[in-house]
Amino acid sequence: MRKQSFIQGTLILLAAGIINRMLGFIPRIALPRIIGAEGVGLYQLAYPFFIVLVTVITGGLPLAIAKMVAEAEGENRPEKSRQILRTGLTLSVGLGIFFTIVALVSASWVSNVILTDHRVYYTFIAMIPMIGIVAVSAIYRGYFQGRQNMIPSALSSVFESIVRIFFMLWFSWLLLPKGIAFAAAGAMLGVTVGEIGGMLAILWQYYVITKKDKKTTPILEQKTVEKEVIPSDPDAVQSTSPILWRLLGVSIPVTASRLVGSFSYLLESIITVRSLALAGIATAAATAQYGSLQGMVIPLLLLPGALTSSLAVSLVPSLSEAAARKDLPTIHKRMHQALRLALVTGAPFAVLMYVLAVPLCNLLYGNPDTAPMLKLMAPFALFIYVQAPLQAALQAMDRPGRALINTLIGAVVKIILIVILASQPEYGIYGAIIAIIVNSVLVTLLHGYSVVSLISLSLRITDTIKTLCAMIIMGAGVRYVYISIPISEAQWIQFLFASAIGMALYFGLSLLAGLISLRDLDRLPFIKRWL
Repeated sequence: MRKQSFIQGTLILLAAGIINRMLGFIPRIALPRIIGAEGVGLYQLAYPFFIVLVTVITGGLPLAIAKMVAEAEGENRPEKSRQILRTGLTLSVGLGIFFTIVALVSASWVSNVILTDHRVYYTFIAMIPMIGIVAVSAIYRGYFQGRQNMIPSALSSVFESIVRIFFMLWFSWLLLPKGIAFAAAGAMLGVTVGEIGGMLAILWQYYVITKKDKKTTPILEQKTVEKEVIPSDPDAVQSTSPILWRLLGVSIPVTASRLVGSFSYLLESIITVRSLALAGIATAAATAQYGSLQGMVIPLLLLPGALTSSLAVSLVPSLSEAAARKDLPTIHKRMHQALRLALVTGAPFAVLMYVLAVPLCNLLYGNPDTAPMLKLMAPFALFIYVQAPLQAALQAMDRPGRALINTLIGAVVKIILIVILASQPEYGIYGAIIAIIVNSVLVTLLHGYSVVSLISLSLRITDTIKTLCAMIIMGAGVRYVYISIPISEAQWIQFLFASAIGMALYFGLSLLAGLISLRDLDRLPFIKRWL
């Protein structure tokens, strides 16, 4: 099986992430036009329960699989990799079956008691088959990531998105004559079909790659492997128990960390609206303000996160393999690469979101009132972008518990600050924004301190200073071009023109400052030929 480098794997996942995010806009625009706001509400009511169940089942297992498989591959033990895959599948499928039964039994109670809307029942039932499907797909994705082949994960995720969008819109339109409740269930059923398509795509790729591996393996190597795995060799074949306990040891803290994030988000939504009510803001207005923050501003800030999430996924197997060889120079090199890429690529987007906040919010949402929120949060977005590779490093280096503690500390501080600040009339929704900013900065600094202490990493402060200087110059250039060089009365043309000039200026400054090198560009397929 062909293995990609750290940068190649990141670029493959980045391309898939960008495609999926672009495709994701289609149902967001089309679905409300088919089933209306009420139907979308019924769909959204059921979905958080699915996210929680999937987090419990597969929250940390794919990462644990990727880490352990990478270590086995680094030791040149393919049979151990397959044993890890089988153990992970057994555990994941078992959990999937258990929670599928729990969801079926509790569907009526959840719909009528917790959600207080019996119509959600049909959407909830349509969601349940996804639990086991996602459990299987996630394990295979972790396996391929551990072998540092990101193509199966990327292709299956894109195929899943295409299938999901088509069937989601078709089923919702098909079932609309039966009522809004059935139309919402049809949308969820379309998501289920998409997950089935994604699972079949990655299973097919596993079959093809495994078949190809068997053909390309020399006969002598096969005989050597057979000799190495005879029962008389205690190190060749491990029992399932040690692998199972190791999987649980790595995955449980990661799952707990993600659950902390999920429950923190849930508490944040409840407490923010209640705090705004204490500040004298009407319930409808408070809900609208929080909706603007979480539905408009936060998604914009997280848009460049397609790269950082790709970096994080690629970083885990790369660091795990280096750690298995006790190769500290490679670990330092990968961390410097990941942090530099996250910082340098996220910086220009933060500048654009700060300088052009008003036209950006107006063009995307037709609501320039959200611009002050975006402008306040944009400079601190860099902490969000750097946080993902730092957390991935802690998980790859067998310190998921440290990442969990850091996340928990940040969540507690955030909730306390929301209660204190958002309930004050002079702060209002900006109190919640300040709390989110403090949370991002605090968790990133804690992760950074943990990584530096763990691997004795020397941070390259000069890269940060150079990036900040490039951001300031870019920001001044973008502002000057947008205000002083009008090329069109159309706001979107002026916005694109100023953004393009700013990006070109930042790119040139990054080359001059050494933040981006020709060697980095040489790794890009099309630019490589030109260079």
